[in-house]
Amino acid sequence: MGAVSEMQRLFKSSSSARVEDGRRAEYEYTPVGSDDIELEQVDDIDMGISGVLKNAFQRAPAVDDYIEGTDEQHELEDGPVKGEGLIVQEEDTAGGVVRAEALMKVWGKHGKKIIWAGLAMMMIIYELDNATIYNYNNYAASSYNKVSAISTVGTACTILFAVAKPPVAKFSDVVGRGEAYCLTVSFYVLGYILSASSKSFGMYAGGQVFYTIGQTGTNLLNDIIISDITSMKWRTFALSFLFFPFLIIPWVSAFITEAVIGGIGWRWGIGMFAILMPFCACFIIIPLLYFQRKAKKSHIILTRKMSVVNFCSLIDLGGSFLLCAGLAMFLLPFTLAATTTNRWSTPYIDVLIALGVVTLIALVPYEKYVAKHPILPPHYFKNSTIIMCGLIGAFDTMAFSATHTYLYAWSTIVHNFGPRDATFLQYTNGVWQFFVAMIIGLVIGKFRRYKWFVVAGACIRFIGYGLMVRWRGASNSIAELFVVQSVQGIGDGLIVIVIIVGAQIVVPHAEMAQVTAVMLLFQFVGSSIGSAIAGGIYTGTFKDRLKARLGGGASQSVIDAVFNSITDGIPPEGSVERVAVGLAYSDVLRYISYVALGVSVLILGMAIFLPDLYLREGHNLVAAAHADSERLEHTTTKQSATHAPTTTTEK
Repeated sequence: MGAVSEMQRLFKSSSSARVEDGRRAEYEYTPVGSDDIELEQVDDIDMGISGVLKNAFQRAPAVDDYIEGTDEQHELEDGPVKGEGLIVQEEDTAGGVVRAEALMKVWGKHGKKIIWAGLAMMMIIYELDNATIYNYNNYAASSYNKVSAISTVGTACTILFAVAKPPVAKFSDVVGRGEAYCLTVSFYVLGYILSASSKSFGMYAGGQVFYTIGQTGTNLLNDIIISDITSMKWRTFALSFLFFPFLIIPWVSAFITEAVIGGIGWRWGIGMFAILMPFCACFIIIPLLYFQRKAKKSHIILTRKMSVVNFCSLIDLGGSFLLCAGLAMFLLPFTLAATTTNRWSTPYIDVLIALGVVTLIALVPYEKYVAKHPILPPHYFKNSTIIMCGLIGAFDTMAFSATHTYLYAWSTIVHNFGPRDATFLQYTNGVWQFFVAMIIGLVIGKFRRYKWFVVAGACIRFIGYGLMVRWRGASNSIAELFVVQSVQGIGDGLIVIVIIVGAQIVVPHAEMAQVTAVMLLFQFVGSSIGSAIAGGIYTGTFKDRLKARLGGGASQSVIDAVFNSITDGIPPEGSVERVAVGLAYSDVLRYISYVALGVSVLILGMAIFLPDLYLREGHNLVAAAHADSERLEHTTTKQSATHAPTTTTEK
């Protein structure tokens, strides 16, 4: 009952409402006649493969549409409650959410297919970028003799990747999905240009900042659009299926990376995306803008005029600043301390952490008492599902990031992998993750439960990190290296996407983008901490291990060269010195694996306490609870009228 009442309370913030005649003058557009456009309804499930795929990509009903449920806990069954065909932007509702609901009412027979095709195109270029640019970073840093700074830049970008998501989600809710895509792609292009034309490592790092904003925004918007148009029952499969390029692109990108590094160089490898990214993005941006405009011209939405003050209030400008600044000041020092000579004795490290903590503490009363549309709603932290999903995501990505920060460099030095084979190893985890996630998505769609899949994934991750301690060394075979990555990927496939869907279903559609951003924020904050842990262990132990493995005869210049580059100063392959360097590198990665193994125990414990909610046919459980309440009230009223006593008058 507590969960139901919580969902009914949250429903009050839903974005959709029906218009009253007396209120129409408040809005910018006037509806025409009664040209109602009926929403598609979820069909009965066909258990064949074609039926599964059809239902998986079926559009979810809007938040005030009928939500069907068929479980022992959900006995209410009745005919659908059809909408009137008009969507109104309430005073406290963002216009972007209204437009997202409206475009589904005007996209016609082929519009949904066009949106899916555009998303597929966007995912292909996104995954190709993600699989290649990451590897070019190693060679770019090496060309500036700054390999040891990879962790610092990576942590900074990961922090930015995390904290930029809630503002991007707010922007897409307020302005629109298509407009938000335009903004993120612009940041993408600017980042490509700066990085490819950089004359120093500082300029390259600056380009990576803009690139990261574009990447995080695009990553989030892809998830938001998919979640907008799918039901909660099949959303795990839909989110997983759209990552199908990841099953192919890492293997293709390995050949691309090898050809680029050995040919045109990393600069052109990055620069060519300044053309490819906006071209591919057009396939999703143009349809979104077109359908939004079509909905506007069809007069099926009523939107309010928005002032600058209202815009700042809707995106929670103050809360966005406090959140971004607080997290940045708190997390960045962990890596900065690990890469400075005096480490924690450096005064500004303590100052940054203190300022970060104070800023984050100030965010709490601001969001509760000041913000009208909080970027981090306080009631999220009273919801056990959101809390557990967020913590599981944070700790899982922390362990993953820590064990993968130096995997590429380690494989090239210790096992003599070229760019192609190192890329294969790097992305084996991800390929297995999304392959397993697609299968599990179908199973979840069938059984409508998700908790024990997360528990199973946590168990597999624990086993994988245990294997990593033993099988990530200089003497291990190539097969053992790939087995470890495969086991980890299988466990990840049972966790990552499932917990995002688990958090989405307990909030109304108006908050769906926001809670998605919060979940990804948890994950990438965990990732930044993991990268910082890896950087701290690498910086604090690698030189000592090099001295121990190379012996007293090793010069400081040789140690510094190996520490800062994966290409310069590395002893020849097969030499005694090269073997010693490999052993030292493996020692460091084993230390990191011990940390990940300990974290995986915590993940398993949290997974056991994750609520196991029932996935119904509609968009979210909040709308389902509201529909059930209305239907029950209607039934009660009808029964009362039927059994009401009648009076007769005697003559």
